[in-house]
Amino acid sequence: MSSTRVVIITGDLVEQKVDAIVNAANNDLMLGGGVAGAIRRAGGPAIQDECDAHGPVKVGEAAITGAGALHARYVLHAASMTLGGRTTRESLGSSMDHVFRLARQHDVDTIAVPAVGTGIAGFPIDECGRVMAESLHSALSEGWQPTEVRFVLFGEDAKTPFEAAFWHGFAQFQGPVR
Repeated sequence: MSSTRVVIITGDLVEQKVDAIVNAANNDLMLGGGVAGAIRRAGGPAIQDECDAHGPVKVGEAAITGAGALHARYVLHAASMTLGGRTTRESLGSSMDHVFRLARQHDVDTIAVPAVGTGIAGFPIDECGRVMAESLHSALSEGWQPTEVRFVLFGEDAKTPFEAAFWHGFAQFQGPVR
């Protein structure tokens, strides 16, 4: 495995200075509320325009666009649900596997990831942490070697279950960036 630094922090996803930011997306790639809405507001209309040009993806897949005015090069859209639908363990795992493959293909060295599916899509935060840990472990095992994977969570109540999921399976987990 690589010397990838895995960090878990609370903060504002759209303020992260990284190569790519992950969006908690629906398969229509419509940037409505929650994480997607914050990305749309901070990044400007160019991101939605690229999503519209890309068209829908299947639930469990991902798409890549530019990042508009964000401090990133790319937005990786993890389509873990249909518009107005729910995220499942399978759809989250598959969409994050696709995200990490796209990140590898596009030489993403630093990436910021929210708790995909835990907002309006209703997925439990503790299970989200476990799925994220599994998907990242798989991507690193397959040869992706980013410098840093930063999980950016909304509050301490989300951070604790993520830390627990990563402490159980990641020797390179290094705790929060200060």
